[in-house]
Amino acid sequence: MKNVKQLTIISGKGGTGKTSITGAFSALTKNTVFADCDVDAADLHLLLQPKIIEEHDFQALKKAEINMSKCVKCGKCIEYCVFDAIKDYKVKMFSCEGCGVCEYVCPVYAVKLKDKIAGKVYISETRFGPLCHARLYPGEDASGKLVTVVRNNAKEVAMKKGFELIIIDGSPGIGCPVIASIGGVDLTLVITEPTLSGLHDLERIIQVTEHFKIKSMVCINKFDINLKNTEKISEYCREKGIELVGKIPYDPLFTRAQIEGKTVVEYPSNMAKTAVEEMWKKVANNLPKF
Repeated sequence: MKNVKQLTIISGKGGTGKTSITGAFSALTKNTVFADCDVDAADLHLLLQPKIIEEHDFQALKKAEINMSKCVKCGKCIEYCVFDAIKDYKVKMFSCEGCGVCEYVCPVYAVKLKDKIAGKVYISETRFGPLCHARLYPGEDASGKLVTVVRNNAKEVAMKKGFELIIIDGSPGIGCPVIASIGGVDLTLVITEPTLSGLHDLERIIQVTEHFKIKSMVCINKFDINLKNTEKISEYCREKGIELVGKIPYDPLFTRAQIEGKTVVEYPSNMAKTAVEEMWKKVANNLPKF
């Protein structure tokens, strides 16, 4: 989108501190829109304590519905459903994939695909600026589609307010929600940690960003809990030509901040705060200049 920079913060798995760092960045920026695109487990709102301004239903994939007043119980819908989503001519909502085969084979047009509300979409205000976020109902899918809705809302808000930056708290892993979180952004910041799986997860997510030709930078959170693994990750970044922009020490303040609904940079000077502030300067310098 013209004249709006987009930064997505991602990780190869959950629990690396991605949201805590996103929250910290939010306290260091101005004229920025924030988007929580980790819609399967959204929790950025816990740090930013938003006041909801707009709320809308999210319609996911369509689900089949059988009109029993028309149904002649021929059994074709049951026979052709490869997901075993129909039993006794009743559709099992969590099994139905909305493929439409049952509607197609029904000889009396008793089956219809209908929209299903699968969550809520919000536009809120926080002490640091606008936040676009969502809540996916338990057991629902189409999280990639919901990520796109949240990102589109963030773009609209940015355009309306004349803001030049969107910071996205992306989904963890390498699946559809992650692809929806990083598509078309200017820069990704990958958060990893020096655990046994840290390097492996980092390699996987870098493969995704490289596939989509998106520039990546890396931060090692809690780098001092295993200096040997930290060095392995650092060596990987050197070999790949990826800038390692931050090494954040382990600090219980992150947990305290989560409990108190704050970010680490809102506390008096500390090592974690200094590391995050220095990292933000490097990240901001790598965003495009308009």
